[in-house]
Amino acid sequence: MITPARRARVARILKFACVGVVGAGVNTGALYIFTRWLGLPLVAASAIAVELAIIGNYYLNARWTFAGSVASVRRLAKFNLASLFGLGLNVMTVWLLARVGIYFLAANLFGITAGFASNYALSSIWVWGQVLCLKNLLMACWWSFRFSLQFNHSTRFT
Repeated sequence: MITPARRARVARILKFACVGVVGAGVNTGALYIFTRWLGLPLVAASAIAVELAIIGNYYLNARWTFAGSVASVRRLAKFNLASLFGLGLNVMTVWLLARVGIYFLAANLFGITAGFASNYALSSIWVWGQVLCLKNLLMACWWSFRFSLQFNHSTRFT
């Protein structure tokens, strides 16, 4: 039986994921503009693009995913740290799994799942002060992993 509380949790996870997809678009577009049009070095362009995506994700999450919460500079700083932690966890997961022999694109799916789950958990608990139980965190992991597998299956990498 789907309760209103469960529906709200699933909706929040899906909103958080949608905001992440928008952030990936912002990151990619900004990276392209900074490297191709403005001629910035790749590392500098990537760092600026990531930061722009994080700021955009913060405001979208504040207004939509965690609506009713007040946006503040303190929360933005916390969200930034949570996002950078998720990025580090993603990269570390990919590196470790690829190093033990898992194909790098498959390792990337696990990295995305780990990064998404940590971003959602830290954002929910630390940034916006939501109550999050293990069941909700596992649900976020499951949906992220399921989407990653479906995306990988529907996309041919050669």
